[in-house]
Amino acid sequence: MHPVLRLYEDVLSSAENVEFRLGPLARFIYVVHGDATIKGKALQPGEGWQGEDTVTVKPGPQGVTVWRWELTRGDQPAMTADAPGMITHEKLTAFLETLPKGELLMRADSVTFPPGGCAYTHTHHGPGIRCLIEGGLRVDTHHRSTSYGPGGAWYEPGPEPVFAQAAEDKATRFIRVLILPLALLGKSSIQYVNAEDKAKPKSQQYKIFADAPIAFEIKK
Repeated sequence: MHPVLRLYEDVLSSAENVEFRLGPLARFIYVVHGDATIKGKALQPGEGWQGEDTVTVKPGPQGVTVWRWELTRGDQPAMTADAPGMITHEKLTAFLETLPKGELLMRADSVTFPPGGCAYTHTHHGPGIRCLIEGGLRVDTHHRSTSYGPGGAWYEPGPEPVFAQAAEDKATRFIRVLILPLALLGKSSIQYVNAEDKAKPKSQQYKIFADAPIAFEIKK
């Protein structure tokens, strides 16, 4: 079976002693609202944590909403997370048929567009799940267009060409987790399809949250 990448939304109340524990798994956790402490690190909105160890998420006094990406093998069940007053929603599950062979890394970043910005037709060296946090985005691929608003999630397998058009009247930003070949550590994963687009000014800006090797390998 193909490996699986899942995206969850976890909402925890601010009740005293409320927290949830997750077993060891390659994951990235992003704080959307509120604040939380993860592995002793205090995280504010717009910050994230990446790792593979057992981890406990403890909300701050105002509670917290997090997005949680997890990579599992196809024969592994989904990781359950439960605590009093906690609500968990599985936003998207993707079977990674295009996962590269060999050693891998997990990259978590944000991509921001100014009003009317776009990403020229491109591919990536690995699959990933995106989730829009603000603005609006139209994604063209497979000869069809899909529009996303805040909270909307989508999967891109990597090799298939994609064009993205941001909303004209507001800034747009999404959070993204990619599974890439280890050889791309610290390097861009994007490839432009059309030669004339390579030299054009690019409107999107990136912020890296995590770019780390993971103990997950697809045999060659």
